[in-house]
Amino acid sequence: MSKKKDTFINMVVSLFAITIVAGFSLGYVNDVTAGPKAKAKLEKKVNALKLVLPTFDNNPVIDIKLIKSDKVKDSVEVYPAFLNNEFVGAAVVGTTYKGFSGLIKIMVGFKPNGVIQNIVVLEQKETPGLGTKMKDEIFLRQFRNINPSKFNLKVKKDGGEVDALTGATITARAFGEAAQMAFDEFMKNRDLLIESKN
Repeated sequence: MSKKKDTFINMVVSLFAITIVAGFSLGYVNDVTAGPKAKAKLEKKVNALKLVLPTFDNNPVIDIKLIKSDKVKDSVEVYPAFLNNEFVGAAVVGTTYKGFSGLIKIMVGFKPNGVIQNIVVLEQKETPGLGTKMKDEIFLRQFRNINPSKFNLKVKKDGGEVDALTGATITARAFGEAAQMAFDEFMKNRDLLIESKN
């Protein structure tokens, strides 16, 4: 009986030691990779800004405006763009949790009049081969050079003007909702953005 008790105590102590070592190891690896992850995320945002905005000469990352909204948990990220101190547009991060697999985060670039310059998908976890097609040119091009005040961003099935993704209507609906949210925030804050460089 005593031998069984000793073996059990040894197993518990061994498992405890392994758990402690594994926990410290994971914490260390997380600390070591935190910097490179943040850098990669920033580079992705900077590249997205270059793709969605008209030509600019300021640093939108430094000029970022964080705007409170009841549509998102945190603030909405708005990146104003200027060329020779003249407002040329802004990039707004649109977010929704109504994708088929949850979060969809896009960056929408707007010209000063509210026309969409371009859209880039920042984050998504949609079904490969179906929902992930929201990143394809054939889907994205229907959003370029349109003004959401005159173009309904809902899918045609819901009375809108957007061709849904085959087999991924939920994703297309969520994408349109995120784009609409970005447009609404841009229009609500456009005057503030124009004056922000002065």
